[in-house]
Amino acid sequence: MISSLKALAEVRAGHPFRGSVPVAAHGKARVIQMRDISPDGEVAWANLSRADLGRGKPPDWLRDGDILFAARGTRNYAVCLSQTPPATVCAQYFFVLRCKAEGLLPEYLAWHINRPPSQRYLRNNAEGTDQLSIRRPVLEDMPIAVPELARQRLLVDLAEAARQERQRLEALIRNRELQIDALAQGLLAPPARQA
Repeated sequence: MISSLKALAEVRAGHPFRGSVPVAAHGKARVIQMRDISPDGEVAWANLSRADLGRGKPPDWLRDGDILFAARGTRNYAVCLSQTPPATVCAQYFFVLRCKAEGLLPEYLAWHINRPPSQRYLRNNAEGTDQLSIRRPVLEDMPIAVPELARQRLLVDLAEAARQERQRLEALIRNRELQIDALAQGLLAPPARQA
């Protein structure tokens, strides 16, 4: 079955900060910004800025299963949140997607948005000259294929296994480069003098 994103998830903008995030060392709220998300979709929870959100309308706090979609820039990606600390919001350049359809895993929806067909749709519909962005109606109209839950779970599990394999491989490569650097350093070190 193929549906539009708006039929499957509620879409709202991130917290409406005026300008940059007003960082306050002892602020009561945590704020996710683009710099807090690694290229493989991990949120650096310990590094989140703190802010006081003021006395306006109470914030719509993020929760596990929410999906952050980076709407600005050349890299539009989705991240499904897990282990979300209390009192956390995201900056205004994200859209927050919250699944409303039964039979749709949020992890699957984030995976689907990050796959080449969806990324091609986003690239073709991005707007702007200096800074590309995805408008909310474009995101809401994105076609989403929804297979049965068992297949969604299988795809999510395969993607997670690939992510873990990539991390291990990158760690092995870094370790090998350190070994090679140490060997090169040994070649260039002056010979030890004998007494």
